[in-house]
Amino acid sequence: MLKHRAIYDEEHEQFRETVRRFAATQIAPHFDRWEEAGIVDRSYWGKGGEAGLLCPQIPEEYGGVGGDFRFNTIVTEELFYAGFTGPGADFAVHSDVCAGYVLSVANEEQKQRWLPGMVSGDAVFAIAMTEPGTGSDLQGIRTRAVLDGDEYVISGQKTFISNGQHCDYVIVVTRTAVDAGSRGMTLIVVEADRPGFRRGRNLHKLGHLSADTSELFFDEVRVPVTNRLGAEGGAMGILMSELPQERLAIACQSLASAQKAFDITCTYVKERVAFGKPVGAQQNTRFKLADLKADLAVGWAFFDQCLAQHIKSELTGEAASIAKLWATEMHGRVVDQCLQFFGGYGFMREYEICRLFADARVQRIYGGTSEIMRELISRNL
Repeated sequence: MLKHRAIYDEEHEQFRETVRRFAATQIAPHFDRWEEAGIVDRSYWGKGGEAGLLCPQIPEEYGGVGGDFRFNTIVTEELFYAGFTGPGADFAVHSDVCAGYVLSVANEEQKQRWLPGMVSGDAVFAIAMTEPGTGSDLQGIRTRAVLDGDEYVISGQKTFISNGQHCDYVIVVTRTAVDAGSRGMTLIVVEADRPGFRRGRNLHKLGHLSADTSELFFDEVRVPVTNRLGAEGGAMGILMSELPQERLAIACQSLASAQKAFDITCTYVKERVAFGKPVGAQQNTRFKLADLKADLAVGWAFFDQCLAQHIKSELTGEAASIAKLWATEMHGRVVDQCLQFFGGYGFMREYEICRLFADARVQRIYGGTSEIMRELISRNL
């Protein structure tokens, strides 16, 4: 991990030590079991809340510590650098994505109702956008929310939903007007104990094995109008305003994971001997690692620049898209080359580089694919 980064001050670095202790004591002893089970223990959420790792950006009046988003990125950097990508992704969806929507859009009553539980870990949140036939094309969603008096009746299906098994609340992207395109979409919070809500199977994935990912079903789920986030028909505008933060968070995940892969590879090539000398002494190895180090240095510098803009509310959607595109594509190149240096051992699950390789692949897909990032960037050419 890069040191002496000007973006962080002493208070942030003290918090970093807290996160490291949490990772060592509350994740490391259980991680292999969670990976095999495909889900973390529910107690993980409460312990994360007790340690102050959940939603550190939430103001004190709602139970938080009132930090800035740099505290969120420290949680991400440390958990992903430690290799705990699944548990780290669980927290990121809850704290970096869902909490952002509630903080930005919810009215005062809703904030008082939901935010304290998000901070403590008593209320786990998920966000449900993707459907079986609709990924990046959000305007194609079919989950309906029909107004009936002072309630919405929601019917539909969502898939690839992070925190789907543990969630107590789901922010659901619904269609409230059939023929209104992007203006016919509305965000509604659904409690998981409402009749008609059902969790499907915990999906078996290539990577992020301990992060539960689910299908969710809504069979005429009745939800009060007071659970609506923002105005009816306002979902697309809200999504566009919140996605830059999500994409910045994903860039952070990729940088931390790529840095970890690079660091353990540097150690390995110094120890592995081939043709009578360490692999790391070969010029080809040194030159390739030099390229990777340069990529990482550039990535961290641009991320820190974007983070500085974000905490001043100046981060643009274009800059966030560039950060996600560069970091996640670079992440893929780094872990691929690093695994190559491990040779056949890199293909074995018992070696951490194998898991890091598998976990890297989704970064170019969720939060907007690389192709979508290029489309968004190209609009400003």
